[in-house]
Amino acid sequence: MEKKIMAIFTRTPLHVGAGNSVGAIDSPIMRERHTRIPIIPGSSLKGVLKDLFNDRKEEQNILFGKGDSAGKLHIGEARVLAFPVRSAKGSFAWITSPIALARYERDSGIKMDIDKLDGLEDSQCFGAQDVILGKDVVLEEYKFESQGLSEDIASKLEKTFDDKIWKTVATRLVIVNDEIFSYFCENACEVVTRICIDDETGVTKSGALFNQEQVPSETMFYAVIGEQKDGYIETLKKSLSPVLQIGGDETIGLGFCSVVLYEVTK
Repeated sequence: MEKKIMAIFTRTPLHVGAGNSVGAIDSPIMRERHTRIPIIPGSSLKGVLKDLFNDRKEEQNILFGKGDSAGKLHIGEARVLAFPVRSAKGSFAWITSPIALARYERDSGIKMDIDKLDGLEDSQCFGAQDVILGKDVVLEEYKFESQGLSEDIASKLEKTFDDKIWKTVATRLVIVNDEIFSYFCENACEVVTRICIDDETGVTKSGALFNQEQVPSETMFYAVIGEQKDGYIETLKKSLSPVLQIGGDETIGLGFCSVVLYEVTK
């Protein structure tokens, strides 16, 4: 099976809804059940890519299937590789963790040298020099003691995507343990209060106030795109727009993402 990695970098907040309300959030986002980390389901990503071929129905049916017939492309779910959080120094930092890096290493074939991260405690991290205050990194309201620099791993991540903002990852990356990563991915997403306006009266509809959860801008996802050595991934790559809209609420600017396909290291 041939495969490529699709990097997805959010330019605007992203909302891929999970449907039913959870607690105080009326419209939550899709997450992995066991880690609570946000995802973009393969079905959502497939729908966006399929729309690129709306004017080429024959190719669309071959690549993505029609009815009971399976398509030639295999579209995996998109997982978070790096998540942005507020930093006391440097404005913001990207966080990642051993499990996120191990998954990326497994899927991409890029060696991430994560052995040094074994035993990382809740109060510890590896941080880039530009976000370290003395010996500590302060993310949101939490302080972490830096155990060393993250720049060796960050330099490998930097090469995956040619975006001016992402190119600063080498100066902003902080590696925390898996529990802390899950905590921030669950609790540092944006929650926006929305209303619905009655078109006839121009005022808010009764009972139409709701909260919506959104993945923040500058989140880096990646997904695996596979095929059975037929060259169809190249067909997709040639038609791929550098910016895709993923998820809901396109008309209010949500879900605009920079995307790129690149080779898996063998």
